[in-house]
Amino acid sequence: MAGLRPKYISFDCYGTLINFEMAPAAERVYGGERVAADQLDAFKQSFSAYRLDEVLGAWKPYRDVVEGALRRTCEKHGVEYRDGDAERIYAEIPTWNPHPDVVEPLTRVGEEYKLVILSNSHVDLIPHSVAKLGAKFHAVFTAEEAQAYKPQMKAFEYMIDQLNAVPEDFLHVSSSFRYDQMTAYDMGIKMKAFVNRGHEPLNPYYEVHEIPSIAGLPGLVGL
Repeated sequence: MAGLRPKYISFDCYGTLINFEMAPAAERVYGGERVAADQLDAFKQSFSAYRLDEVLGAWKPYRDVVEGALRRTCEKHGVEYRDGDAERIYAEIPTWNPHPDVVEPLTRVGEEYKLVILSNSHVDLIPHSVAKLGAKFHAVFTAEEAQAYKPQMKAFEYMIDQLNAVPEDFLHVSSSFRYDQMTAYDMGIKMKAFVNRGHEPLNPYYEVHEIPSIAGLPGLVGL
């Protein structure tokens, strides 16, 4: 393995560490009566795409991100949006759990390295997820504090500035190129681990170390 020696190991949280269940949550709200089974995959794909688009502008609460993406998705697919749809989905976030491969290796790595989370989350939301991860974190940063969501550079700049660090200090770990790895590359973060959870394809251009799960992280950093 690579035997990387970063000062900090930074993580995306939802999707990489916590099982990101936004699509199943949308299915629970819209499946059946409101969206036909043969249209549900397309509906969920649109919801995902609009969420990304919603975070590219000025910061706003994540509830508003979810609502904006849902309204646009419903409009595109000719589905009725009802008051409370976004709140039902948003309310599920604190209930989501870590991927099965996360807690043990993350805890082991945290005994030797300073772990950091950079999440598109809120200060009142992220603690529910961090508590389930088991590991000790040196710092946890949210989009609310940065006033910017990933993939915007401002989010990464906030983390780097708060730690009085430089990009070369980090190994950034994420399962997403679109939200994390592409920006990390542009920021000059040389050490990057792509957790291939199957929801985005590997792109070697961005010079990542591919691991199939967090179980591969200890070997990547010499443990």
